[in-house]
This record gives sequence, structure tokens and C-alpha cells, in this order.
Amino acid sequence: MREQGSEKHAPPWHAPLAVEDVAETGAHIDLVADAATRAAVTRIAGLRDLPRLEANFDVTRQGGGLRVVGRVSATAGQSCVVTLEPIASEVDEAVDVVFAPQTAGEKTAGEAGASGQPVPREVKWNDPEPLIGGVVDLGALATEFLILGLDPYPRKPGAVFKPAPDAKADAGPFAALAELKRRQDGR
Repeated sequence: MREQGSEKHAPPWHAPLAVEDVAETGAHIDLVADAATRAAVTRIAGLRDLPRLEANFDVTRQGGGLRVVGRVSATAGQSCVVTLEPIASEVDEAVDVVFAPQTAGEKTAGEAGASGQPVPREVKWNDPEPLIGGVVDLGALATEFLILGLDPYPRKPGAVFKPAPDAKADAGPFAALAELKRRQDGR
């Protein structure tokens, strides 16, 4: 989650948490998505359905920012890539993300520079996420980790792709040209 979206790209699950709302001892937050939220997440994730979506986070202050540790779990309805039959996939993703306030003059990726053009920001593997406006959107974070945890090629147990029995071996992209040349040569 490198950049929080504008209203036009608002996340379907919105659960903001401000730094000042987290006690010095930390906070435990349990989130359960309602039916409308699950329907919206289903659309953006390309799922058949999403009967369950939950997140449990332990949030602690770290420097001027926040550290979010926890789990996102869900039951996602997908379609088998072999049989196209509906299947249910269980998602259980660990979350451990640090959000840090931006330093003076630092721009987020895509933010306009002096020329009015977006300024690319070099991002390193363990860089903290930017804490924009002192708020972390736990719903958007949970949605992101759900999508990351989905199997991109779900397969029903035992499903094996078998080509059609009458399918000929592919002669390659130039087979038609070879046949044309053979006919022209009179073979």
C-alpha cells in the first residue's frame, strides 16, 4: 500500500485509525466486513463471492508512526481454472507493516513536483509505508492482504487439464506457410 487513493479510488473497506487514537500500550482491533463491504471487495478482487472476511490487528506506536501486526482471513469463492466449477478457497495472510510519517519535503509516489509532473519515489524492500495525514486505513490494508493471499490459479482437488483427444499437435506458427510453399513447389 504505497499510496492512499483519492475519492475516485476509495477502498471498498474503510476503517481509519489515527496515531493519536492508539494508546502508548497499543491497541487490539478486530474487523469483520459486513455484506455490502464483502460485495464491493468481491467486485474489485474478481471473486465469485466472499462469504467471510475478517482481520485482527495489534497496533503499536513506533517512532511517530504505527506498526500493524496481525492476520487477514477469508473464505473466497473462486472458479477452478481447469473445470470452471465453483470452489471455496481459504485465505490466511500474516500482516506486519510499519507506517512512518513523511519527512519534510518528501513526496509520495505520484505526487506532483515543481514541474507539475509526478515524481517517482525510489522504494526499497523494507521501507516503511507512508503515514498520510497521521491515519492508517486498516480496512484498505486488510483488502490488500486478502488480494495478495488469493490463489491466482485456483484448482479443484484432482482436476487435471487434458487436451481434447482429436487435437492435433501444433505444427507451429508457420505451418500454413510451409503448406503453401509445398503446394507451390508442386510436391
